[in-house]
Amino acid sequence: MSRRLIPFAVPPALALGIGLSLGLGQGLAQGIAPHGPAPVEAPPDASKAGEVKPPADAPSQTEEAARKQEGVKVENAQAEGNPAMTPLELVAKFPDKGSLKNPYKDYKSVSEVGHKKYMAAGCNGCHGGGGGGGMCPPLTNDVWVYGSDDDTLFRLIAVGTDGLVATGAKRVGRENVKGPMPPHGEIVKTQDDLWKIVSWIRTVYKYDPKGQPWAQP
Repeated sequence: MSRRLIPFAVPPALALGIGLSLGLGQGLAQGIAPHGPAPVEAPPDASKAGEVKPPADAPSQTEEAARKQEGVKVENAQAEGNPAMTPLELVAKFPDKGSLKNPYKDYKSVSEVGHKKYMAAGCNGCHGGGGGGGMCPPLTNDVWVYGSDDDTLFRLIAVGTDGLVATGAKRVGRENVKGPMPPHGEIVKTQDDLWKIVSWIRTVYKYDPKGQPWAQP
């Protein structure tokens, strides 16, 4: 005995519900959002195109400046440790005003040797054997034409008046006795010798050094 299939009419509302359910299932299987298309990501801001953000650990400008300054200190220490470097080499290596530091913290400790170097370089011919002056200004008084700090004095002796002025140095004092300082950067053989001469000059100053930029504590 064969079975007869009885046709069954599906109500329209039920058919619609079944169709939506099937469509929703297929959409989920394909990764489509159930409530419409997936949101579209906004395009990048054209005004920021090519902008490179520094890494989070990048040093600030202040930190970078501090590192550079520390580098100068290290280089100065290396220069002090190389006494055979010539005065002209030292000036060329550290062109910035104030970057040269006298390695001798006690001027008197090297004054005797410094005076011998002073005489050997012929400085006495213009400034006198004791630094009291003669053809050129004395080294014992308060007047320093371009400044009295060790850095300026070292540069003046090494490159002379013309060389110092070429770097932008300005007169800060006047002397009754006038005479341009010739360069001695090749006459004085090493930077160590020149620092000893500078140190000796400090010991013949005839006034109270207190308040001078080169004064030692």
